[in-house]
Amino acid sequence: MTRSAPTPETFAYRRDPRVPAFDDSHPIVIFDGACVMCSRFVQLLLRADRRGRLRFLTAQSELGQALYAHFGLRGDVFDTYVLLDEGRARVKSDAALRIFALLGAPYSVLGAGRALPRIWRDGLYDFVARNRLRWFGQREVCYAPTPETRARFIA
Repeated sequence: MTRSAPTPETFAYRRDPRVPAFDDSHPIVIFDGACVMCSRFVQLLLRADRRGRLRFLTAQSELGQALYAHFGLRGDVFDTYVLLDEGRARVKSDAALRIFALLGAPYSVLGAGRALPRIWRDGLYDFVARNRLRWFGQREVCYAPTPETRARFIA
């Protein structure tokens, strides 16, 4: 069973008047654009995603905030990646493991982490999330894509 943010049905956000229409035909990684670690992870994903399937959205954007509200996540604490895939939101370790699976080999081997109980996986995820800004720092402005990667970003 995959862990999803609370929502009753797939693609329910499309009917939420708070959420502007957007292209959800590709998996979307919603990330903290001010977090240096998160931005570096996105840079890694841009290089590793050879098929160009993943799209990216900062949590601080208008659309990111609307999706956070829809999924019942706090709009002022961006302590989890959100993976929007096939109309469902995955968070914490489930989001990370699914992202690696979408990348294919060799990254998909990290999917073996699913063998660990979710409470352990999410506990480790939460520990890193709590300390990420102290360990890696914070940007003054949100991450901005390069001209070469701009098409992979939403909003």
